[in-house]
Order: sequence, then C-alpha cells, then structure tokens
Amino acid sequence: MREAVIVEAVRTPIARGKPGVGALHGFHAVELLGLSLEEIVRRSGLDYADVDYLAGGCVTQAGEQAGNVVRNAWLNLGKDYTAGGTTLDNQCGSAQTANHMISSMIQSGSINIGIACGVEAMSRVGLGMNVYNGPGYFIPESWPWDSTPDQFSSAQRIADNRGITRENADDLGYQSQLRAKQAWDQGRFDREVFAVEAPVLGEDGKPTGETRTVDRDQGLRETTREGLSELKAVGDEKFIHTAGNSSQISDGSAAVLWMTAEEAKARGLKPRARIVTDCVVGTDPYYLLDGPVDATAKLFAKSGMSMNDIDLIEINEAFAAVVLSWAQVYNADLDKVNVNGGAIALGHPVGSTGARLITTALHELERADKTTALIAMCCGSSIGTGTIIERI
Repeated sequence: MREAVIVEAVRTPIARGKPGVGALHGFHAVELLGLSLEEIVRRSGLDYADVDYLAGGCVTQAGEQAGNVVRNAWLNLGKDYTAGGTTLDNQCGSAQTANHMISSMIQSGSINIGIACGVEAMSRVGLGMNVYNGPGYFIPESWPWDSTPDQFSSAQRIADNRGITRENADDLGYQSQLRAKQAWDQGRFDREVFAVEAPVLGEDGKPTGETRTVDRDQGLRETTREGLSELKAVGDEKFIHTAGNSSQISDGSAAVLWMTAEEAKARGLKPRARIVTDCVVGTDPYYLLDGPVDATAKLFAKSGMSMNDIDLIEINEAFAAVVLSWAQVYNADLDKVNVNGGAIALGHPVGSTGARLITTALHELERADKTTALIAMCCGSSIGTGTIIERI
C-alpha cells in the first residue's frame, strides 16, 4: 500500500463567534475556509490544479455553509475547478474524519494529492441553524436511547459517572488559559497560524472598506482561579460546567495537505508525519460526549500501542469533564495533554477543530522534537474520533 504523508498544516487565528465582537465575522464562511486553502497552497508551492481532491468538515450546513462549502471555497478562489470536493458532517469530529478520508484515498491509489480541511463561521451561521423545526426534531418519538436534551446535561452525566467536581473542572479551565497564554508568549503557534487581513465592519454590520490584521487567537482571557469559581453554571445550578470550563463558540478554518511519499520526494517537499492508525467509533448515547475514551481504546487495540508509546495528546476541550473522564480512565499524565491549551482557551469552531488539533499536534511534535501524538474528540450523535500520528 502507498504511504500517505502530511507535508503542510495551517490554520487561521480562532476568533470569537459573536457578531460585532469576533475578529473574523466579516468573512463569508466560504471565504473563511478559502483563507486556509490559499495559505496551504502558497506554502507548499503547488499549482492549484495539482490538487486532486478536498474533503472538509462543517457541522451546521445551512445558509452560507450549505451546498458543499468545501467545494464552494475552492471554486471561490478562482484558480482551479478540476479538484473534487466533499463536505462532511461527523459533528465536531468532521475535519478529523476528513483527514482519515484523504489519507485513505491516497493510500488506496484514488488520488495523489489531497487537502483535508474544515470551517465553521459560528458568528454568521449559528450552531443548530440547520435544525429548522426546533431542537431535537431529528430524533423520532420511537428513539430507543436515554439521551439528554442538550450537551451540558450530557457533560454532567459524564462528571457524575467519574466523580468529577466543579473544582476539578475549573482547575482544567484555568490550566487551559495559562497554557494557551504561555504558548502564544513563547511563539509556539507562530508556524501553524497565519495572519489574516480581516474586514472592519461598521455599526451597521457592513464593511467599512478598512481592514485589520488578525494574527492571534481571540479566545484568551484574563482569568483567575477565583474568578472561574464565581461563574454561574449553565443549566441546572447543580451542574459543574460554566462559560469558563467549556469550549468557546468561535470562527475559524484549518487545512492539512496530504500526498504520497513519492509525490512529496519528487516535488522536493518534506514528508512530516503519517497516520499510524485512526478510527471513528460509536459510543453510549447515555453519555453522548465520552467518545475519546472509546476512541482511544480502539486506537490502542488496532495498533498494539499503549499510553507509554504516546508523547503528546490532544483531547478536545468541548467540556472539562470530557478531558478529565478520559484522563481518569487512562491514568494519563496531564503534563502531556493539551500542552498549549485547548478549546476552553483557544476556541472551538466545530467543523474545523479536528484539522486544527492535527495541525497543532504536528507543529508541537516538531517544536518539542517528539515522535507520536494521539488526537481524540467527542462528537454529537455519540461518536468518538481518534488518530495517532507519527513524525517521519
């Protein structure tokens, strides 16, 4: 089988997903994804027509994000129309699944060069806008599972099951902010994040004709441990999750460039990493968001690896309890987990986060001179996504 390798990985800064506040709100969703696609082609030196296929994630496929946003983003660049394109909805794991798909297509001989990517413009297309008939309408009355009506309730079920407290969750939220600030202060994100010239909007929400440079994630906040403890829980007052220990609504895009090892060599490009193993697994709908636990078990079963073989770990911080549940099950060293902060501090543009996590893991492996990274996510519809990548 042919070897599929990553040769480049980039992402936009992650902006707050609120109109009038978010620094990337002025970009149409198609344009927002186009930023990452354009940057990855520029960095690699490829011609646009060299790309065979694009697969990308987007969760809320409505409005600007409907009609195959990945294909539309490629066409909107005005450079090439020959590459095929597919938009995936595997909930928060969409862009991670897109990477699995592109890697597999290269290994099978279907394509030689592909881009796995993702986008979510949450300030413009609110989460759930594709659910036109109200929350939960896609679940019929015959639904056989004891599912919760919202994700905060699901996260609480995980916390209750593992004995995770509000104090535990706040500690993780605080640590995420500290690590993200340190990462930015030390320039750890400088290679993966590219600066964006973003439209400045007036009070009427329309472009003023001016732009501003956005080159840093917007989710970082001046945070104290005491301040986090004072925040009100979302949902029932007995719940443990707040705005300070849960992921942020955000805008952003990311892209990963894949090709065969032979293609990379012929073009003078350095193969940087490959997938050791990957998975998408179903998980217990009662807990909904405990997917990283099941995904990691599958990854280890398939590869014969264990936690001792993993140098760095990215577990998406959808909620603090998701990370803490996984860490408890695997007795994980949290000094290896989300070392540059996670979605609590950086933000979570849901359809792109899977590609963002792979991008961040790759660059951190290179910076720290490590070899293997495990990436896992929880996803709506009771799915867990998992990937182990290895530097070459």
